Amino acid sequence: MMWDNFIWFSTASMLLWILGVASLYMNKKSALTGNILISAGLALFLTFIFLLWGDLKHPPLRTMGETRLWYSFFITLVGFVTWLRWRYKWLAGYSVLVSGVFIMVNLLKPEIHFTNLMPALQSVWFVPHVTVYILSYAMFGAATIASFIAIRELKHKSERLMPLIDNLTYIGLGFLMTGMLLGAIWAKEAWGDYWTWDPKEVWAFITAAVYLIYIHARTQKYPLRIILWILPLAFVMLMITWLGVNYLPAAQGSIHVY
Repeated sequence: MMWDNFIWFSTASMLLWILGVASLYMNKKSALTGNILISAGLALFLTFIFLLWGDLKHPPLRTMGETRLWYSFFITLVGFVTWLRWRYKWLAGYSVLVSGVFIMVNLLKPEIHFTNLMPALQSVWFVPHVTVYILSYAMFGAATIASFIAIRELKHKSERLMPLIDNLTYIGLGFLMTGMLLGAIWAKEAWGDYWTWDPKEVWAFITAAVYLIYIHARTQKYPLRIILWILPLAFVMLMITWLGVNYLPAAQGSIHVY
């Protein structure tokens, strides 16, 4: 089974990412080496995902373990792209740390099931819907990390991270809303209704609403300390949507629990 090899792929990827981030901190000349090492780690991790895809005979997006796998990849990718665009190497480092936590959880509790997909999941909307969601989660995760740093920097009246946080949040919300739209189209195709007020749908709506509150607060120029604390709150809502809903009694009959 391909999953048995995850420990080797993930360990090698983490080693490349850690060495890559360390290289970013050394000097300007070593930054290129860091970029190459991080890119190699991403390529290796993505290779495992595609090999697992072939082994499962369906996209590895069904179980929590499989979505954590994608999150580990995307959060590192977002941190790396942020470094390339804004040169914030600390965010690349934190992203690798978060990725490592999710990798460790997957090693301890894989939740990988080698079974065929149920009919509702055998849809053209399955891959784009889930992938776009996980990518938005990675964007919001990076924005949340940056918000804690920004809160600390407010003591020195620094607002240097706000453009970064805004971009991550706006793009993340765009992906989240796209995921909800794709999910609505898929739901209509599979169950005959665009929206059923399923627990997962309700919490997705709550999550989107909190991020919209952040955007509203930014446009209305609320105090930055208040604005920045909205992001950790929103991320908690996101974690409930992604991971917590499955443990709620109301979700036991949910169409999103397979």
